[in-house]
Amino acid sequence: MTYYAHLSADGRQQTVDDHLRNTAAMCGTFASSFCMKEAGEFIGLMHDIGKCSDAFQKRLLGGPVVNHSTAGALECAKRDALWAACCVAGHHSGMPDVGSLNQDMAGDPTLYGRLRKANRGDIPSYEVPFSIQTVPHPDPYGQDPLTDSYLIRMLYSCLVDADYLDTEQFMAKEPIARGQEDSLSSLLLQLNRYTEPWFPPKNDLNEMRCEILQSCMDAGAAPRGLYTLTVPTGGGKTISSMAFALQHGVKHHMDRVIYVIPYTSIIEQTADVFRGIFGEKNVVEHHSNANLDIREDGPEHQYGNARAVENWAAPIIVTTAVQFFESMYANRPSKCRKLHSIANSVIIFDEAQMLPVAQLRPCVAAIAKLVERFRATAVLCTATQPVLNDLFREYAPAYMPREICHDIPKMFERFRRVRFEHIGIIDADGLADRLSQLPQVLCIVNSRKSAQAIYGKIPSEGSYHLSTLMVPWHRLQVLAEIRERLGNGLPCRVISTSLIEAGVDVDFPAVYRELAGLDSILQAAGRCNRENRRPAEASVVTVFEGVSTPPLMLKVNIGATRETLGSGADLSDPETISRYFRAYRSLASDKMDQAGIIDALSRKSGCVLPFKTVAERFHLIEDNAHTVYIPIGDGASLVQRLRSGERSRTLFRQLGRYAVNVYDNTFEILKAQGALELLDDDSAVLTDVSLYHKTMGLVVSDKASDCLFI
Repeated sequence: MTYYAHLSADGRQQTVDDHLRNTAAMCGTFASSFCMKEAGEFIGLMHDIGKCSDAFQKRLLGGPVVNHSTAGALECAKRDALWAACCVAGHHSGMPDVGSLNQDMAGDPTLYGRLRKANRGDIPSYEVPFSIQTVPHPDPYGQDPLTDSYLIRMLYSCLVDADYLDTEQFMAKEPIARGQEDSLSSLLLQLNRYTEPWFPPKNDLNEMRCEILQSCMDAGAAPRGLYTLTVPTGGGKTISSMAFALQHGVKHHMDRVIYVIPYTSIIEQTADVFRGIFGEKNVVEHHSNANLDIREDGPEHQYGNARAVENWAAPIIVTTAVQFFESMYANRPSKCRKLHSIANSVIIFDEAQMLPVAQLRPCVAAIAKLVERFRATAVLCTATQPVLNDLFREYAPAYMPREICHDIPKMFERFRRVRFEHIGIIDADGLADRLSQLPQVLCIVNSRKSAQAIYGKIPSEGSYHLSTLMVPWHRLQVLAEIRERLGNGLPCRVISTSLIEAGVDVDFPAVYRELAGLDSILQAAGRCNRENRRPAEASVVTVFEGVSTPPLMLKVNIGATRETLGSGADLSDPETISRYFRAYRSLASDKMDQAGIIDALSRKSGCVLPFKTVAERFHLIEDNAHTVYIPIGDGASLVQRLRSGERSRTLFRQLGRYAVNVYDNTFEILKAQGALELLDDDSAVLTDVSLYHKTMGLVVSDKASDCLFI
């Protein structure tokens, strides 16, 4: 009998045999990037065996819902391939917890529960359409539960992407163009042309930047592994780190560069820089939380959504740490689909010191395993390098970090461009008075509520407010106006949360920074006298306290800063930075894995490989983030396309420039106000555009505005 896997809208039929073989070939190709081609081919062949049943053939014609994934999982388990059963069982609904072999009962929501239920005949009868001679054993599966969890999740990613791509291609009426992007070799040539005019450098600052760039270019030939790039703020680390990544990627035949920026910082500036050098088609900017899983029991036309699920199939990816790390511990298809694209890539972690302490251990473990097992190279890139060697020694002892630049103390001394002043406690009115007397000044505070209050107290002429509740398109416009006023010597006072610290290219003569972690203070200082146009003594970074109650998540950072600076230490000295991070780690030693992720994956919880539980527990920030699309500017027409039913990767990439991310509390308030048109549990369109303000962005009156948001 001929069994069919899919029916297209125009009546074409794809056989199960064709779909399995196509998926297996593609899945094997993806898995070959981390040397597991045979394992990828195996799960590709097994994943839809359950469609070889009378029940599923009736389902294709509109019959009752059928569970088809458990059959393939059962066949894998019969062949002692539990790793494959995990992937196959969850290729639609998400990987379940594997559970307990001795305790789980038939029908329990674990893999063992599903397999026990299937063994007693509670799934439709099916045929195995081919002979399975050998079952691969992926090395090093079975040696270490933690490593097993990453290996299985990576293979799962290969399967989900291959399944979606083959189905998408079949459903499409015309061939889908892929692979139109440039090679890393071509991108390296483009970068070299871009930086060629920098040599020879025209002044002392550019000379130092060129030295850093040359160090990165020279280091690109070094072996794969784990690197640090410690560059003072203003040292040009964005381009220099990309130069290392492309040189390294070409040398080692790697697939792409992934540039990871902390949290919801303004990644659009970095993406725009790269687009200007490499072209639109080569750069993907990804920070959407759209959930577009393909349900096992859903209708065939849902596969149109697969075209919108991001798989990072581009040579340069710019994304957030939230998107990156939450994908590393996810269990759902739309979250995990892109994971295999991380293998054999160069990953740059910009502002690496901003990895949150509550998830520090699982974040470092993920980086270590990507380097150790999946042929990735990782670069921790920052002016304030965190102290992480002990954790890397624990999770990847053969890959200790190596520094790309040389003579760091001397380099930091040459880059000294500001002096620091600590004025102690001041209230909002006193701070506003000081800021009002300065024609050009940047003030960074710890909460949105404080930023809004101070902004309301300073003169309106030339004053700006920056917030993560402004869509990227809007923020870029405001930043362009800020830079123009700074360059023309016009009044320019900017009130912002810490979002402006993470690599935003602005140059103020004076900066005020509310007391925070030493790393944040130094990052803020990087926005003062950035181009070295003024004497260091005249470029003052003023540290103050008392405007707001320190957010709970900053108390450890502030405590470590007080401890480090109590002896009057030089803030710009790299040794001071190291002392700060040692103090920070000491104060937070019992908080580095608050959700118990590593213990759970190491089988210390009694449950084998708890994929679903870990995915529910692991959040880089405590509250879930939801994407809200704002129909302003060109975003209005993009949202209209969304409303008309269009779902494509290109559309969602464009929509990212008209989106804000909000926490649960804000999302629920907007829902209660009837201001949202829900797309899924994690994303929506703003229907009441009056809530979006030209200076404040999305304005929602709620207590959540008093929290730290970066």
